[in-house]
This record gives sequence, structure tokens and C-alpha cells, in this order.
Amino acid sequence: MPKKQHERASGMRTASPNSTSQTSISSDGDLITEAQIPSAVEDVLTSTPFVDIHTHLYSPAFGKLGLWGIDELLTYHYLEAELFRSSDIKPHQYWALSKREQADLIWQALFVETTPISEATRGVVAALNAFHLPTDRLDLTEARSFFKAQSYESHIQRVLEMAGISLVVMTNDPLDPEEAPVWLNGVTNHRQFRAVLRLDRILCTWSAHWQLLASQGYKVDEQASGHSAAEVRCFLMDWHKRMQPVYMAVSLPDTFGYPQDTVGNRLLTEAVLPACRELNIPLSLMMGVRKQVNPALRLAGDAAGRADLRALENLCRDFPENRFLVSVLSRENQHELCVYARKFSNLMPFGCWWFMNNPSIVEEITRERIEMLGTSFIPQHSDARVLEQVIYKWNNTRRTMAGLLTGSYRLLVEDGRGVTRREIQRDVTRLFRSNAESWTGLREPAADPPTRT
Repeated sequence: MPKKQHERASGMRTASPNSTSQTSISSDGDLITEAQIPSAVEDVLTSTPFVDIHTHLYSPAFGKLGLWGIDELLTYHYLEAELFRSSDIKPHQYWALSKREQADLIWQALFVETTPISEATRGVVAALNAFHLPTDRLDLTEARSFFKAQSYESHIQRVLEMAGISLVVMTNDPLDPEEAPVWLNGVTNHRQFRAVLRLDRILCTWSAHWQLLASQGYKVDEQASGHSAAEVRCFLMDWHKRMQPVYMAVSLPDTFGYPQDTVGNRLLTEAVLPACRELNIPLSLMMGVRKQVNPALRLAGDAAGRADLRALENLCRDFPENRFLVSVLSRENQHELCVYARKFSNLMPFGCWWFMNNPSIVEEITRERIEMLGTSFIPQHSDARVLEQVIYKWNNTRRTMAGLLTGSYRLLVEDGRGVTRREIQRDVTRLFRSNAESWTGLREPAADPPTRT
């Protein structure tokens, strides 16, 4: 075997002429062989509790707003969209059914009469299998009996442990008619849930919602004139005190532009961004939504559009003291986002959102980010709306990341730099914990985080 090939196969780096007089980053005894890389990566990914930086889950204090169980899993809007492609039922007929009837219909159409090989249907199969429930029955009797027997609070703890999550970041809208009263009555803190202050109703549909702020005593008007921006800022400060959110967030359409003279942009620059600076929290921009291209499908009727990321460029440049968490919905925007992240240190790309959250696309996007950004991004979030979804979504992420990181470390070894398990642990911790914690100010729970079961 040629010398170079032999050295590569043994997992050792070729020594430089001056290596005896230099101190290496890690001693050769810590280096793992190329053959050991896959198992080391998998072990670290399995044992490291992750931070889920964006979900639509709720802590037990929010009661019925927290979705869980088989009927909710099956009526998830991803599966509803599939149903209308695999069944003759019309949307108006479907919406007239009870939740249980809807779930039965989806199970029959997508799991009994169709092989569940799509990402969304396979996720339900994985969730059922995680609880040792049958995945091939003609009805849902056994699954419903199992979930009915669970205590929601203890079930939450079990699910988070199974998913390998230590912290869950919610999405909380202070203008939502169901959620706002819960906050106003006082919310009991949960050690594994953190809040986010959602701004869509303020920044995107102000004309339809400004009166909600006025009803709370804030002196605002439909045109957001006069002292309206200052009053919105007061509103945000008051709700920050109530929620203690780790960041503010808004979902933006593909038509969003900045600078433009719009009500939303005035409130963004005169109220939201100043409040974020004062509170030292980031603003999350989730860009590229096309709302209700098919209103008959309700939530399943939203689509994706390519955003003009020059708006993001302008915001990052004009507000260097603000931190931005950014996810884009269009595949065509992903490379641009990586380029902008290299130019602006106040920009943190995060996750593969919504229509991007398919293994083939996740692998492509994450590989590109590793190649361009190293470990200075947040690879994924679950975006889960139903509790048990975190099990399969994070299993998918770990499975995809195992191959990506193994490939990256093997290339590193081939190019002449060994790798240690300690470095693998450092990288995984940064990707799935430290970046989120440092960017948002998240803190560990008081007790030891759960280990994955």
C-alpha cells in the first residue's frame, strides 16, 4: 500500500517536518480512525439533548391549545392536503365532519388504501411505532385507547425524552383571542418551555387588528400615525414582561420589501426593532409565505414563494445592533441566505421550514450551509404543531445529520486533519444547542436535561 494511502487508512495525519517541536490542537491519542467516525457521530447525536428553537407546541398551562394524540396527528394540515389528492371528498364536506371522523377518513385514505410513504404519513407511522402501537390496523381503536389513557403532563415529559429535546420554544400571539386570556390570567412557567412573541397581526395585518391594541388601552389608529409606533413599543414591552419571550417573530410574505413606506415597515423600524435592541433579544424573520392560494383548504391552502432577500440585506445593514434569526420557505432562496450570513454576523440562518422539511431537501440545504458557514448556524427546528411530531421530526434530523457530519469529517481526514470525539461533541453541541442559547439568551432548565431513551 502506498505510504499516503496507508496513513489515511490508519486514521493518522502525515507529520510535518517540524511536528516534533510544535503542539497540536489535540494529542494523537485522542484522534479517532476514519472507520470510527460514523459510530462516534451517531453516538454524539443520540446522547446530546437538542434545543427546539421553533414550534407551535404549548406547555400544559395552555390547556386545549396544546395538540396531541392520534386524531390531531392525522388531521395535521400536511395530511389534509394529501387527503384531497387521494380522495373524492370535497373540502367543504371534510370541514363539516367531526375531528374523529376526519381522522378516520385520513387513516382510511392514506394508510389503508394507500401505502404511507410520503414524509407526513411516514411520520405518523414512526410516532405510532415509538409507542409500540400497531401501524397497519384497519381502524384506530388501539391507538385511541392508548392516548386516552395518558396524562398530558407526564406524556409531554415522556415525548420530549423520546425526541431528545431539553427545551421547546413555543409561538405565542398576544392578539390571539384564545391565547391572550391565558396569559392575562397568569401562566405557570414550565421548565422546558419558553415563549416567543409573535408579531404577524401587528406587522402584516395591522388594519384588521389595531383595535385589539386600542381595546387594551394603547393609543393607536388604523394608519399607525402620531404616537402609534411608540404605543406599539409600549405594548411589546408590557407583553415581554408578561411572557419573557426569547425572541420576537414574524412570518412574512414573498412580497415583503424593505425599505418601503408601509405601515408594517414603520412599526417594524420604529417599534419592533428598537424594542428588540432594548430587550437584547433577536427578531425572527420567516420569509416567503403565500397565504391562502386555495382558501378552501384553510391552513393547508398556504403556499411558498421566492422572497427578495435584498430586504434582508437592507435590514441587516441598517440595523447592525439587532440580531436576526432567519428562515426562508423557498428552495431558491437558500443559497442567497448562506451568502448573506457570510456578510452579516448579525444574521443567524435556522432550520428547514415547512415545505423545506423533507429529508432530500434538508440534506441538500444543510450540506450547503456546512460548506459555507461551518457550524455557525442552527440546522433545524421541528415546527411541530402536534406534540408527538417531535419524535419523528428529530429522529429524521439525527439520521440526516449523521450522514452529513460523517462525510464532512471523512473529507477532513482525507485532506490531512484528524478529528477527535471531543471535537465532534463540540460541533454537535454548537449546532443544536449553543448557537440557539447564545443567540436568544436561552438558559438550561434547573434540573439535568433529559437523556434520550
